[in-house]
Amino acid sequence: MDLTKLTITQAKQGLKNKEFSATELTEVFLAQIEKREKDMHAYLTVTDDLALAQAEKIDEKIAAGEEIGDLAGIPCAIKDIILLEGIKCTAGSKILENYIAPYDATVIQKLKKAGAIFLGKTNMDEFAMGSSTENSAFGPTRNPRDLQRVPGGSSGGSAAAVAAEECVFSLGSDTGGSIRQPASFCGVVGLKPTYGAVSRYGLMAMASSLDQIGPFAKNVADCKKVFDVIKGKDLKDSTSADFPQTTNYKLQTTNLKIGLPKEYFSQGIDPEVEKLVKQAIKKLADAGAEVKEINLPHTEYALACYYIIMPSEVSANLARYDGIKYGTSAISDKRFATSDLLDVYLKTRGHYFGAEPRRRIMLGTYTLSAGYYDAYYLKAQKVRTKVLQDFQKAFEQVDVILTPTSPTPAFKIGEKVDDPIKMYLSDIYTVPINLAGVPALSLSCGKIGNLPVGLQIIGKHFSEDLIFQVAGMCEELLRRP
Repeated sequence: MDLTKLTITQAKQGLKNKEFSATELTEVFLAQIEKREKDMHAYLTVTDDLALAQAEKIDEKIAAGEEIGDLAGIPCAIKDIILLEGIKCTAGSKILENYIAPYDATVIQKLKKAGAIFLGKTNMDEFAMGSSTENSAFGPTRNPRDLQRVPGGSSGGSAAAVAAEECVFSLGSDTGGSIRQPASFCGVVGLKPTYGAVSRYGLMAMASSLDQIGPFAKNVADCKKVFDVIKGKDLKDSTSADFPQTTNYKLQTTNLKIGLPKEYFSQGIDPEVEKLVKQAIKKLADAGAEVKEINLPHTEYALACYYIIMPSEVSANLARYDGIKYGTSAISDKRFATSDLLDVYLKTRGHYFGAEPRRRIMLGTYTLSAGYYDAYYLKAQKVRTKVLQDFQKAFEQVDVILTPTSPTPAFKIGEKVDDPIKMYLSDIYTVPINLAGVPALSLSCGKIGNLPVGLQIIGKHFSEDLIFQVAGMCEELLRRP
């Protein structure tokens, strides 16, 4: 039996039946990491000692006949922007190269309580800024489906680790598509929950009104299991919400209404991507679902709106990394012999931040500055309201909206790195969802050669259960010839 191929359900059953121990399962994944990381670079830190100590405790519980939770003994990986106490947390940046997390994020506390085992911290675009994981200060992650291509970003390491069977599930964060786009490129399942459904306490902030933590997994059922553990209100995060009690209502394809936004199937999409997504939708229609074309008219402004709001929040959130309050300081670097305070700020931020964070900080500072605030930031917030209203209007007619996750499959490493605009367009189908705060899931609906293509399922606020049911139907239908 190849233990690296197990789903959460299969691993849990194997542990309960004592077919293998949590320690054996963990050792297999640590060996897999050692074997594959030479090519992949999905991990920034591997926490062998922590993982084996956690596994030993789970084995003791099983031996004592204690009941264990769904995630007990299940090896996972965590994006290196989420705090895991006592472990380095770099956010993919040189400015935090030696920062040790002083406490656990709420999602980590919940996973610890559920008995999950932490294999390590995964690579990412610096401070979650990017669509390819090429912006990591510690080098790019490679896509396990094709090592010459990117895994997507910014949570590329987390998606690649699941796809390469270097963990059973992982956590990422999604500000404009950073879970769904890597899930699409790597051929795994990734959920961006409703804004506020999962606590952001212990997540280093990029853009506070857009960021959300979510899971990557091998299949829809596993993704739901992880989400059920990490969701819920947290007193330490005032933006988190009580997740509504869900019903056991079982959806049938015959009473499912699907919306296809015509704005998502237009110029710019790879014809092969469009073909595979439409084939998946046709399978749902053949099974009895009603499919209708809808309009999301403000979609065309979403990317421009996002690239005003997000950098504005970035400029505020990253102000703390100045070498005095947080971060590596130019004072301690012999190359920058200076004691002038302003000089410390300038040299610290100029040297230890990468090109993309500097670009976004400057954009955001400009749009928030006197004389430009009304023309840019305020106007973008008004457009954001229009984007949300488009979704609200659409959900009066349909249950879910189906779209491609990304307009193309994974592109080659280096292909877009020198053209920020081209890179930003990778998120054109995912950004509106973050602006509206609604949930969306990406699952693989086919391949172009060996490159996966993602189908995005969007629902109204707090409709994750419905999304999981529709995704489960898609998964089942796509398995059939």
